[in-house]
Amino acid sequence: MTSPVSDVSFKLDNSFARELPGCYVAWSPAPVAAPRLLYFNRELAGELGLGLDAAGTDELAALFSGQALPEHVAPIAQVYAGHQFGNFSPQLGDGRALLIGEAIDRQGRRRDLAFKGSGRTPFSRNGDGKAAVGPMLREVLIGEAMHALGIPTTRALAVVATGEPVYREQTLPGAILTRVAASHIRVGTFEYFAARDDRERLKQLADYSIARHDAELGDGPQRHAQWLHAVAQRQSALLARWMNVGFIHGVMNTDNMSIAGESIDFGPCAFMEAYHPGTVFSSIDQHGRYAYANQPGIAQWNLARFAEAILPLLADDEDSAVDIATGILAGFGASYRHHWLQGLRAKLGLAGEPAQSGADDQRDTALAEDWLALLQAGGVDYTLAWRRLADAAEGRPQPLHALFADGPALQAWLARWQQRCAIEPSHATAQRAQAMRAVNPLIIPRNHRVEEALDAASARGELGPFEALLDALRRPFDDDPQLARYAEPAPTEYTAGYRSFCGT
Repeated sequence: MTSPVSDVSFKLDNSFARELPGCYVAWSPAPVAAPRLLYFNRELAGELGLGLDAAGTDELAALFSGQALPEHVAPIAQVYAGHQFGNFSPQLGDGRALLIGEAIDRQGRRRDLAFKGSGRTPFSRNGDGKAAVGPMLREVLIGEAMHALGIPTTRALAVVATGEPVYREQTLPGAILTRVAASHIRVGTFEYFAARDDRERLKQLADYSIARHDAELGDGPQRHAQWLHAVAQRQSALLARWMNVGFIHGVMNTDNMSIAGESIDFGPCAFMEAYHPGTVFSSIDQHGRYAYANQPGIAQWNLARFAEAILPLLADDEDSAVDIATGILAGFGASYRHHWLQGLRAKLGLAGEPAQSGADDQRDTALAEDWLALLQAGGVDYTLAWRRLADAAEGRPQPLHALFADGPALQAWLARWQQRCAIEPSHATAQRAQAMRAVNPLIIPRNHRVEEALDAASARGELGPFEALLDALRRPFDDDPQLARYAEPAPTEYTAGYRSFCGT
């Protein structure tokens, strides 16, 4: 193996460890047998300013398996609690993850680098701390797809095969992911200290988070209330974006909600195909708590748990703190609906002028909801329906009609939509169709294509299908005939029985 990456070329900070003692445990990655690089995002590494341009695959494999970390890198396992499927677990923490440090990227933003699958930590409970190739490559696919769709998200920097087996329902090849995030601070991080009534650390953590993610709030006496509002606003915008592309997270526990407003932890997640609000793909969500339509409400529920955790910071007396938190959280629904409607207006090809009245909002909401009802009634593919609506905007309704069994119902709705479009005559037909194609993807991570790629990589060691799918997902809005197979829905019988797994 070539020499390890030097401290000079790979320089990380760790303000979390330096400023927040008691919020983590120092820990080292487990040794691995034969690290081999499966994936490395050189463009992202360059964006992060990591100085790895000249690093070879052996060096990168050693670095991102934790076997040859520079001397200044001191990994830590972060502690947190969490509500999992509504039930509170007072101590969770990084059971198979390690924060290895923070990079200051080319835009001056501080961003975490963390291992996932690097072995047991003091927070592992009964787990082995390891991860398998398939779930780690899934993190790559979903993260890059979300990034290409313009949705705030964590991303994968590297995946390294360990050369060791991982034992689940079957024996699988092991792997370690390196994930990049604005931070790994979660709602559950605050719940951990609130449950212990450790107000000093709760305040330290909150002030660190404000300085890192909302520095414009300063250090005024109302900053914690303003910060709660900022976190809630980010979540409302994020959830609207999820809903507008048909994304289902699958495990929206409070330990999987980032206060930075990024999508994080891509375990049993999936993109909806035939539209139905009750869609659930996660094998562990047996009662549909985290079904597609429930996600905005769950986000608000999680934020309520966050507000409860930081109540002592909002006011000196509990009643006043509760009033402040209640007032902030009461605005979540309106904020979410605003972002949701603005997203749907863009998908419908409407300019959506900001000066619109409440009556205009009601009209456009009804138009959007009736469109979704049509999709549900016909079991129509969510992604393709929007894309074919762009064809209809160009005067070619035939591809759209081919998706629907109920032609008259579709035609009646199209007449209403065309009347609404006519209100904005400055938005020319070709311009409208082009704008719609820029926000309505043709290619999403179709479940059957994802599983096809992961199975090839895990069972046969073939990365070709994974790399081809990844290339397609990075071009979600392109009408490229060579990518046509990735736009095709799965057979109905496949989708009906499809279940995704967390991979722990």
